Amino acid sequence: MIRKYRLKDYNYRLVIYLAALGMLGVLLVGSAWQPYERRQLLGFVGGMIVMFIVSMIDYSWVLQFHWLMYAGNLALLLLVFAIGKNTNGATRWIEIGSFKFQPVELAKIILILFFARYFMNEENRLSSFRTIVQSVILITAPLVLIFLQPDLKNTLTVLALFAVMYFAAGLSYRAIGLILLVTVPIAAVAIGIILQPDSGILQDYQYERIMTHLQPDNDEYSGKAMQQKNSVIAIGSGGLTGKGLGNKEEITANNGDFVAESETDFIFSVAGEELGFVGSCGIILLLLLVVFECLYMSARAKDLAGRVICSGMACIVSLQSFINIGVSCGLLPNTGTPLPFVSHGLTSMLCLFIGMGFVLNVGLQARIRMEREDKA
Repeated sequence: MIRKYRLKDYNYRLVIYLAALGMLGVLLVGSAWQPYERRQLLGFVGGMIVMFIVSMIDYSWVLQFHWLMYAGNLALLLLVFAIGKNTNGATRWIEIGSFKFQPVELAKIILILFFARYFMNEENRLSSFRTIVQSVILITAPLVLIFLQPDLKNTLTVLALFAVMYFAAGLSYRAIGLILLVTVPIAAVAIGIILQPDSGILQDYQYERIMTHLQPDNDEYSGKAMQQKNSVIAIGSGGLTGKGLGNKEEITANNGDFVAESETDFIFSVAGEELGFVGSCGIILLLLLVVFECLYMSARAKDLAGRVICSGMACIVSLQSFINIGVSCGLLPNTGTPLPFVSHGLTSMLCLFIGMGFVLNVGLQARIRMEREDKA
């Protein structure tokens, strides 16, 4: 289960990038809402420790239990409906005393591990009709449970994650073309139906968020659009170098409470205002470097399972970063997606660090394989 590795084989670049993002997150969250700074620091330190422990565990051994993980994942998602707390019409959190946990964040990591093993078992039949149908059925079950919470953003995120993992596993371009030929027209029709006010598919708040983005100047939605408008103003007001981390100016979007949820969904507006264009680009660069390291280790992985794990984590980090920054800049509807390793949200942070632990283990085992091949 736990193997002996050499410290020189560890991917310290990835660790440094994650540490830099985590420390920036602690400072930005503390600036946005001081009482959360200590919790963010504890979450960051705890996440780094968990990542190191997971990185020492042979991922091939863990993947032996992929069906057990899949069943446990479904049970955890079902548990949300049994004991989950309903907030603003959505049931996404499990609360036991002071403990608060969002199962969908762990579900993403579990699904990466499950499909890593499943695709490896089906490596020679990935483009067969049977495997495609089975894969779609396997991803549909958790997707339905996530959608019914309701959680549209994570439903779409997991769907995109599944598509990226299947592509990384080696799905042929012919099969991809056939799938797109069928799904694109269906998706276009589905979106048209969903956006109808009386469709009954979207919750009221989901429909309002989409229409607020599409029609921000409409009298009916202009008030709800102020949060994103203020976020854009805050980012622009930071100029080149920002107003200073943790500054006390009352006219700032952060201190003046012009942007709600600034410690989570709109943490990038705090970064833009206080760190400026340079600091914002620095955060984006660090996130890009994390994604690059995941893809680099994916290309060097010893087997298909390792490639899927690294590609899956690259997808989560890049997609959630794009969504969070896009929302803060007014390019996308407000979705409530945290910025990886930066936003406040201990469930998301801990699960991401667990995923990165497996990525590091893929890198360690790739080094061992390469050295054995060189000696041979």
